Amino acid sequence: MSFLAKLQKLPESKRKIILWSIMILVGILLFFLWVKSSQERLKSFHQQEFIEKLQVPDFKKELEKIPQPEMPKVEMPEPTEEELKQLDEMMKETEQGSGMTNSQ
Repeated sequence: MSFLAKLQKLPESKRKIILWSIMILVGILLFFLWVKSSQERLKSFHQQEFIEKLQVPDFKKELEKIPQPEMPKVEMPEPTEEELKQLDEMMKETEQGSGMTNSQ
């Protein structure tokens, strides 16, 4: 009796188990072949050649070409003692004024 004839005489549940077992084994085999192939491709990948073929612009060089705005130098005068006293008085008045509105 041939192998196929024996399989055909088995109950359907056993035939399904055999079918799915073979499918899983084939799937695992194909997965390992794909992983091995991917590893080989990654090892042989030349990044520098790939970048040169893409002709990606060098952004550092492009940024150097852009004119940089100059920030104006602002000189701040030092406040005098009198100005500091006036500022302090104004702050106290503001605090007193806002204290009155909050308590109402």
